[in-house]
Amino acid sequence: MNLNVPAFSLFYHDGLQLAYFDQGERDAPPVLLIHGFASTASVNWVNPGWLKTLIEAGYRVIALDNRGHGASDRPHDSEAYYPPLMAADAAALLKHLGIEKAHVMGYSMGARISAFMALDYPDVVRSLVFGGLGIGMIEGVGDWDPIADALLAPSLSDVTHERGRMFRLFADQTRSDRFALAACIQTSRVLVTREQAESIDQPTLIAVGTKDDIAGSGEELAKIMPNARAIDIPNRDHMLAVGDRVFKAAVLDFYRELDGPLTAR
Repeated sequence: MNLNVPAFSLFYHDGLQLAYFDQGERDAPPVLLIHGFASTASVNWVNPGWLKTLIEAGYRVIALDNRGHGASDRPHDSEAYYPPLMAADAAALLKHLGIEKAHVMGYSMGARISAFMALDYPDVVRSLVFGGLGIGMIEGVGDWDPIADALLAPSLSDVTHERGRMFRLFADQTRSDRFALAACIQTSRVLVTREQAESIDQPTLIAVGTKDDIAGSGEELAKIMPNARAIDIPNRDHMLAVGDRVFKAAVLDFYRELDGPLTAR
């Protein structure tokens, strides 16, 4: 098995063809990974070493390209990208694979999708890891309209907004469908209410980089949720925190608390 280039498969949900990979032993505890905005399953989870880390720790690893991203269908209608719809895709993937319950980890937009998955499909979520998103899940993460403008600009050289340039460059590097991403960003930012956060009782780990100016405080979100704790990812911003060794070690410790020691695969 080549962990650098996992084989992707396809399934259908809500009229869309969605791509995913499923790696590891079938009887190992499953972890479902949900990537962030403008990323893909490979960029978010394979390239930074998460697939290798989790497989070697004894887990079965499933990750999908969210609608609008990667090898999945990419509608240009913003109505297709509300978080509950993308959470339903993730839940449908578990059903497609015959998995009754899984650990769910999301980064940034993927963390928001994971939260809605826990709200709408609580029985299938064993635990949650929110990476790159803290209290911003409830309070918002600033003005993202310039990012949509940056994605629709004729070229990177036409973009002057700093955060807009960052996401446009990332989208260009990942060869993303910029029109799908611009549609996605309009409606995928639906906030979780405080009352909803208070109702999410699955064990939750929240991990945010200390230099992340997008996520908001992980500690503040953890205080609202009944069974959550937060850790800092030292000296990492929003883009670099995802593959950090402190983040990975914290997640493995979190899973060991829940599952006990596993036989390395």
